[in-house]
Amino acid sequence: MTQKVFKEFNNKYVEGTVDSLATKIGPVPEHLAIIPDGNRRWSRSHSLALLKGYDMGIKKFISVSEWCKKLGVKTVSVWALSTENVKSRTSAELNVLYSLYVRACDDPEIIKTLDRNKSRVNVIGDKRLLPKKVRQAFDRLEARTRHYKEFTINLLVGYGGKDDLLHAAKRLYLDAIHKRIKSINDRIIRSYLRTSVLPDVDLIIRTSGEFRTSGLLPWQSDYSELYFSKKYWPDFGKNDLEAALRTFSKRQRRFGK
Repeated sequence: MTQKVFKEFNNKYVEGTVDSLATKIGPVPEHLAIIPDGNRRWSRSHSLALLKGYDMGIKKFISVSEWCKKLGVKTVSVWALSTENVKSRTSAELNVLYSLYVRACDDPEIIKTLDRNKSRVNVIGDKRLLPKKVRQAFDRLEARTRHYKEFTINLLVGYGGKDDLLHAAKRLYLDAIHKRIKSINDRIIRSYLRTSVLPDVDLIIRTSGEFRTSGLLPWQSDYSELYFSKKYWPDFGKNDLEAALRTFSKRQRRFGK
């Protein structure tokens, strides 16, 4: 595929205007979690290098987060890199991702978008799994945006649901044997998670036709509504987001009642 054609793809998939978004959708989730699946398959389907698919995926998320802010969502969490990804993917593929993360953290246009939307970024996961330059880039991004309060973006990087629970259990065990805690309840357990700052998830969106959550935020998602899209993540557009939110607005959430 020629560079010219790719540029056309780029213009299509990172459309930034949100003025045309419908505003009368109904109740929207306060906390939306996204599993942005299908970047690699999107690359193969367009005969593009893996780098292009991941790059598109990052740009798509920036657009989606802006649309979410416009529609009234308060918090968006995105699963950017799982612990299983770190263990199973090749070093070459991981290095592609890491280089894109570093570039995105310092991208003036991305920073401008975050500033415009007053978006605070939190990076959550086992950062020890990441190269030093990636950790430093994420630290810079968090520092640049920590004063914002209107909208929160949580990047789950080096994150796994079971790993998060295991991390909490180990910390609880150490504090229990040293008698730093006297009792255990759900509030205390939650406070030991890496994801303790995250509110419960109202809606989970997964793209690419996969019908599972793969252990995303198990503590916060027990009553989450689920929405699955067949589209690869780079193809997920404004209309698709609106469709997901309309579906959510029609769900009856009983919370066990």
